[in-house]
Amino acid sequence: MANLRDIRRRIKSVKNTRQITRAMQLVSSSKMKRAQDAAVAGRPYALLLADLLDTVGEKLDLSGATISHPFFEKREVKTRGILILSTDKGLCGPLNTNLFRKISDEVKGDAKFVAVGRKATQFVTRSGRDLVADFTVSDKANFQELRPMLKLLIDAYKAGEIDTIEVAYPSFVNVLVQEPVIQSLLPIVDLSEVLEQLKKRVAGEEEILAARKDSREMVFEPSAEEVLEQLPDLYVKVIIHQLLLESRAAEYSARMVAMKAATDNASSLVDDLTLDYNKARQAAITQEILEIAAAASAN
Repeated sequence: MANLRDIRRRIKSVKNTRQITRAMQLVSSSKMKRAQDAAVAGRPYALLLADLLDTVGEKLDLSGATISHPFFEKREVKTRGILILSTDKGLCGPLNTNLFRKISDEVKGDAKFVAVGRKATQFVTRSGRDLVADFTVSDKANFQELRPMLKLLIDAYKAGEIDTIEVAYPSFVNVLVQEPVIQSLLPIVDLSEVLEQLKKRVAGEEEILAARKDSREMVFEPSAEEVLEQLPDLYVKVIIHQLLLESRAAEYSARMVAMKAATDNASSLVDDLTLDYNKARQAAITQEILEIAAAASAN
């Protein structure tokens, strides 16, 4: 009977766990849909801005102007600036583990880190790396929440404290696949990689990039210099915000898949324990019948 009580207790415990993981799966599913919609909605704007920055040089050549901005100047890389976009909570499968492994494998030498998410902060601290600052961003990931972090990164780059700005984040491919990526943003040497990644994820990119095919002269108001003073900064801010939206979509997708797997495993374990319980109960009943029959025979 003690064995039966233990099995009943385990069945009840696993059922309670299954109820929790099922609830977390439903919550993650709801948040995943909103995060995916936000990420998809921001892609065309990020693509257009990146393409505009890429085509400015061509248009300026026609007008006789030149680009002069610190973001376009190549410099010797002494200290890399790495922005890590991770999660605040766990229970999202190997999402953070894969990202941190990629950082450990590819980021060698001097580097300064800015962390978004508690998991990134813990990783940088435990690995003994140089953590400049850490930030927490809400689920909605509004642009206003990123302003302090963006200002910190851009000011550090302009001051020469870091020689690159790179973003390490889990890229959202689909619900089942999230790939760790380290994307370089500054200095702006070649935008082709950024453009190719965005083109793959944006529907109707031909219409969005129509300005590239326009042979007419581009007029800058109030002037080309004033536009180019703001455009690179805006590009960096928009791309980082877009990557944060992508990482949020990856997070909730990974958590939903992990919680669904946990729920399915719990259901399977309940079935196995129920079978063990029935076998033990049947054995106990058989034993009692045999004892009764033996007692009757003895009399």
